[in-house]
Amino acid sequence: MTLEDLGYNSELEEYRQDQNLGSFGIGRVIQEHKDRYKVNTESCELDCELIGNLRFAATNRNELPAVGDWVAISEYDEGKALIHAVFPRYSVLVRQAVGKFGEKQIIACNIDYGLIVQSINRDFNINRLERYLTLCYASKIEPIIVVSKTDLTDEENLNNLLNKITSRVKNVPIVPVSNETQAGMDDLKKLIHKGKTYCLLGSSGVGKSSLINSLSGESRMKTGAISDSIDRGKHITTHRELIPLVNGAILIDNPGMREVGITDSSGGLESTFEKIYALTHHCKFSDCTHTSEKGCAVKSAIENGEIDKSSFENFFKMEREKEHYESTVVEKRKKDKDFGKMIKHYKKTRKSNKY
Repeated sequence: MTLEDLGYNSELEEYRQDQNLGSFGIGRVIQEHKDRYKVNTESCELDCELIGNLRFAATNRNELPAVGDWVAISEYDEGKALIHAVFPRYSVLVRQAVGKFGEKQIIACNIDYGLIVQSINRDFNINRLERYLTLCYASKIEPIIVVSKTDLTDEENLNNLLNKITSRVKNVPIVPVSNETQAGMDDLKKLIHKGKTYCLLGSSGVGKSSLINSLSGESRMKTGAISDSIDRGKHITTHRELIPLVNGAILIDNPGMREVGITDSSGGLESTFEKIYALTHHCKFSDCTHTSEKGCAVKSAIENGEIDKSSFENFFKMEREKEHYESTVVEKRKKDKDFGKMIKHYKKTRKSNKY
């Protein structure tokens, strides 16, 4: 395996030389376990930890390595190495940290495409699908929708579901597949390109692990049988992992996400709900809330069926979530600033009292 097989390119090499990192080895983070990392190089897989300066200089968790990152390393023992630097990221897929308002959680880095997987059974939720699309667009990642477990339904139901998606989602590839019968798998493989990194996104039990096995051509991941009580597969993946495929593409597996929280999502909502945003410019009032105002272009579009009402309600909810996140961030920054002033004043008072 070469570094190029893992996605290394001339821009990363240029950065390496500019930062005088030529004496260090180069690798890509394939697993993350708290403060420990597994890093793939062109010759081996290493267990890594951070040097002290890198660990303590980080102001938050998101400045530390994540799955998909390129890092500069030095080996100090057989199979062990230290991480000295993290290379710049060209994309970062993030969501709102669960239970921590105003904080982001990195899902993975340096991703080209997001494979949004939803199964055709009870897991399917088009509102959640729009959330995943928003995360991808906000991170400048191209989305691909994969509808899995098509063997569990008939052709009519499948077509109805695909029409439901296309009525609300535009200009995104949609690939129905079955890991059981391999139907649609050739169509999906045509979208998996050498040197590109793909990140699997979806809830637990939608068939992501089975999809990895189908794309890799081997049983790399454990899979769970479908539960009769909840009509979906069992949760198998417990950590993020980067997997090189035979055709030269790179796949990042993720644990199933119960919550898909929206952050500032700059550009994300605008891309997912492009038609709604375009109509807002035609409202009579510039501060229109699209709820009860006269001359609201969005309301008119909903009434005449031009915009799906459920899609607008989902947009409205996510827009409020985004605003709440942004206000929480501003509030936290103010508190941090006030705390810093208090510490500075305390040190100054203590120094003057000393003399």
